[in-house]
Amino acid sequence: MVTAVPRLVVAAPSSGSGKTTVATGLMAAFAARGLAVSPHKVGPDYIDPGYHALATGRVGRNLDAYLCGPELVAPLFLHGARGCDIAVVEGVMGLYDGVAGRGELASTAHVAKLLGAPVVLVVDASSQSRSVAALVHGFASWDPEVRVGGVILNKVGSSRHEVLLREALDAAGVPVLGVLRRAAPVETPSRHLGLVPVAERGAAAVEAVARMAELVAAGCDLAALERLARGAGAVPGGFAPWTPASPAHHPKPLVEKRDKGPEPSLEPPAGGPERPADGQKPVVAVAGGPAFTFSYAEHSELLAAAGAEVVTFDPVRDEELPEDTAGVVIGGGFPEVYASELSANEALRKAVAGLASAGAPVAAECAGLLYLCRELDGLPMCGVLDASARMTERLTLGYRDAVAVGDSVLAAAGARTRGHEFHRTVVEPGAGAAPAWGLTSPVRRVEGFVQQGVHASYLHTHWAATPGVARRFVERCRTS
Repeated sequence: MVTAVPRLVVAAPSSGSGKTTVATGLMAAFAARGLAVSPHKVGPDYIDPGYHALATGRVGRNLDAYLCGPELVAPLFLHGARGCDIAVVEGVMGLYDGVAGRGELASTAHVAKLLGAPVVLVVDASSQSRSVAALVHGFASWDPEVRVGGVILNKVGSSRHEVLLREALDAAGVPVLGVLRRAAPVETPSRHLGLVPVAERGAAAVEAVARMAELVAAGCDLAALERLARGAGAVPGGFAPWTPASPAHHPKPLVEKRDKGPEPSLEPPAGGPERPADGQKPVVAVAGGPAFTFSYAEHSELLAAAGAEVVTFDPVRDEELPEDTAGVVIGGGFPEVYASELSANEALRKAVAGLASAGAPVAAECAGLLYLCRELDGLPMCGVLDASARMTERLTLGYRDAVAVGDSVLAAAGARTRGHEFHRTVVEPGAGAAPAWGLTSPVRRVEGFVQQGVHASYLHTHWAATPGVARRFVERCRTS
């Protein structure tokens, strides 16, 4: 078992400093040198991993110490990094920004410590010279357990500006590992929830990643960065890689018990996934395509490990569900951008509604919730739920602690989990469906829908933390 994976964490003092450009460019530049690169992203971001996958040819994976618990960060990292020569982890927000009110939890610094990985700090130097040394010194000395191994200076204005910055950082004792000039932007268009996903940009995304690789290769000392990564040593804790076939790496409960007595669990009894005697695998159709790009790779892996045949379908283009579909999983994405195309695909909308009305398991998160509604921004959707959805100007964003209100295809009543909300829509429910989750933080409220075999919610969850969710869903696919 290899645990000494060469690795780097790309962080910054704040959002907007250039982390994604540097991290993605570094991944692509290492890959161009013939290295097998394992790409990772701190936090619940779904979009950046798409660019990481394009840069490396491997699945981009998230490392989230809040959704999965700190105990799973290293095992999930090792799972993704199997067979790789080097791993690059893109941070989130500022280096020390964690969950509000929870200290360092789920911050880039927290994940770097859990992985024992050196940090490369990307600094927007566009409006400073000597002051950069004070900024970098503060970040490097704030937590002695976080090793800042070097700096990449972004948006440097001129050769003279570069000299001033290097002189200041020489005095601070922090090596400069790269310099990117201000006059070399990369076209990465954004909209209401961040960068436009790779699946929507096609050749333009490929070109953007290639440009990032050129910038990083020309402006950074790749040999020094690789040496820094190779000096990381073994991942702390002696963890084995996570595997979707085993519950052994499930962490301690994510949320403390608040009531006396046994706590309901998302996990079935130990012993691994059950399989039918005839060996048949139920087909689980997982939504993909440009409208549904938000998903964690581990979800499909867990479904397959639980005995399902996982088949992807595109609700924008496919007019039928995959043959013999027994259950449907619809993750997040941008249905509001593709509302016209989704609405025009009446045949598939009717197929989804028919499967749901027959009691088949359907799990929908965020975008999937909107797709199951009666309408979205006035356009007909599947009509599985008696609810209307519309875009708003208000962003709903943040981690949530949740309790299952009742039994569903995903959880037993009272089971606890953690999730993340990220949307600019609202759903106005009609009558007849029970809520899916009781949210206990930051504000107590109920959310989502459970009716027959349907579980639909705004809450994004990471099933690696609760692998019993996938086993429960697949078992319902077999029996419904």
